[in-house]
Amino acid sequence: MPLAKVFFWGMIVSFLGTLPLGTLNVAAMQISVQESIADAIYFSIGSLLTEMAYVRISLVGINWVRKQKILFKWMEWIALAIVVALAVGSFIAAKQDNHAKNVMLDNNMNRFLLGLMLSAISPMQVPFWFGWSTVLFQKNILQPKNSFYNFYIVGIGLGTLFGNCVFIFGGKLIAQNLDTNQNIINWAIGGIFAITALIMFIKILLDKGAAKKIGEMEKAKRSAI
Repeated sequence: MPLAKVFFWGMIVSFLGTLPLGTLNVAAMQISVQESIADAIYFSIGSLLTEMAYVRISLVGINWVRKQKILFKWMEWIALAIVVALAVGSFIAAKQDNHAKNVMLDNNMNRFLLGLMLSAISPMQVPFWFGWSTVLFQKNILQPKNSFYNFYIVGIGLGTLFGNCVFIFGGKLIAQNLDTNQNIINWAIGGIFAITALIMFIKILLDKGAAKKIGEMEKAKRSAI
């Protein structure tokens, strides 16, 4: 029962955390619209595997993570550059023919590997899960045992997949209903990426990104366990 409980919490937090508009779920939606549902699911599986790896590292190797502030700073700037490129690519596609593809996605790179890569340079998921893990430690739902970690991480992976499926199938449905106006979708997706990039840029300037939050949350976890 305790393992089922931590599995459920990992899944529900991950599912709800995936629903707000972000780089990965919007990219998955764009892939489903411009390519196929299968490619979008491959992309999502790649991204969630990276997320699961990050969670595992944050649970058992936080001392190493805490020392990588410079690395996370670089990752924040790289992630910002990619989101800006995705926004620009969507706007360019919107100005072209009705079925034009985002130039950032107009490549032959395996979508599973693309998901792995984009997720790997999204450091904000580390403090997100570090914060939630701290709460679950405090509630004694998550315990410092491998069995609890494994069920927790599997739940997180499934929750992320289910959340992405909302965007994948929802985006596909919207695209089918707007078959002659897919440029509207490209404009909307470009706008989402642009807003995301602006928020990321402001957080970096204000020193409120992943590197800062990791240091703060490490203290919270030590007092929780």
